[in-house]
Amino acid sequence: MTANGWFQIFLVLGVIFAITALRELALRQVAEQVDRSLESYMEAEDIRKNWAVRERMAVCISSSLSGQYLIARGARMARRMDAELYVVHVDRECGAKEPNKDTLIANLRFAESLGAQVVRLKGRSVADSVAEFVRSKHVTQVIFGRAAIHDWRKYLYLSAVHRFLRESPAVDVHIVTQESEE
Repeated sequence: MTANGWFQIFLVLGVIFAITALRELALRQVAEQVDRSLESYMEAEDIRKNWAVRERMAVCISSSLSGQYLIARGARMARRMDAELYVVHVDRECGAKEPNKDTLIANLRFAESLGAQVVRLKGRSVADSVAEFVRSKHVTQVIFGRAAIHDWRKYLYLSAVHRFLRESPAVDVHIVTQESEE
């Protein structure tokens, strides 16, 4: 084959790749428009079920040092699914305040640097607050961290997860085990 023949083949392949990329962009634009229209319709009709056109992922974090691991894991998953990414922290109205405020701020900045929408909620219950957020934003997947703890705090954690599952709409829940910070 001559050099001109190879040139024509590469030219055709380049055109095909360009058309494929434009098609992908157009499909994403259409999906986003349909998603916005669907969300408006659901609000107008007061529909609470999760009819998402697009995947939405929420990563729930605390002021733990392992929060960045959860955020990075969620960002990778969201990128693979082309999902919107939210990083959610709940400031509890009662009870103890976050012990590591600087770590929490670093975690939230890290989330922003990965393109996540950072959401800080206030509420009495972490489970109820996250469930309401998931319902309102039509989130399809949620990630919770699980520290390798074996004392009474394990039951508090399991109780909160169970409450979330009971109060939230039907979503996929990922529980990511983390190393203990003790």
